[in-house]
Amino acid sequence: MTDDRSQQKDQGLSNLSVDPDLLARELAAEDDVDPLDAIQLDDAEQDSSLQIARSCDQGLVWLRGNHGERLQGLQVFCEHRDPRAIALLLPLLQNFCPVERMSAVYALGRNPSPPAVEPLLQLLQLDANAYVRKAAAWSLGNFPDAPVLNPLIRALQTDVAAVRLWCPGSLAEAGSRSPVKADPAAGQLLVSLRIDSEAVVRSNCIWALGRLMDQLVQPRQAEIVESLVSALLHDGEISVRDEARTALEQLEDPLVLERLQALINDGFIL
Repeated sequence: MTDDRSQQKDQGLSNLSVDPDLLARELAAEDDVDPLDAIQLDDAEQDSSLQIARSCDQGLVWLRGNHGERLQGLQVFCEHRDPRAIALLLPLLQNFCPVERMSAVYALGRNPSPPAVEPLLQLLQLDANAYVRKAAAWSLGNFPDAPVLNPLIRALQTDVAAVRLWCPGSLAEAGSRSPVKADPAAGQLLVSLRIDSEAVVRSNCIWALGRLMDQLVQPRQAEIVESLVSALLHDGEISVRDEARTALEQLEDPLVLERLQALINDGFIL
């Protein structure tokens, strides 16, 4: 993972915000820029409670307005939590405009509420717009106790790279709740680590596997270690090899660290 993405993950999936205006410009241009790159760490903690309350009050007004006003309101609730927004955000998941649907998905990821689970799952599986599905893959990571595991696994297996990119992090969130969930999540992450054509997806699978290790039984842990060593030695992308080495070092297992040192001594890794 890049340092920026790693920092975002360390802060948690819910600490992200999105600029719907920027996303709208990107969609209109139909270029290759990734709208999720517009997400930045939320600095709400630096705002006063009064400022946040005023922003949310205005955001609620905007959500009832025209298209441009709704985008402004959506931006507010991609940055701040307010349970009053849920009833206004849910209908926007069915909006004909993909920018509004996508922004509403991000806002509901920032403001998770049980009634949002089913429509978000529907969007992940059925929406024709990959940006909307990508937003759903991210947002569902904020609903780890809901039945999101299998839909995220299917998306990691079959969807386009932009969607697959965010599935590992959400699978790590969902799988971290129990060993029963962790094992199938890890199983798919291991498969994707071996076969996915995108280096960044493979890197994110490694990061997610590291998050799940404590929930897994020893045979699965051993399988992960072997897969990480294989990626370290054989993956064609240096970013993936670096991620694998970092993950192995972070296990802080003396036997694993001894094995890494032996690979260094033998010249297999630098």
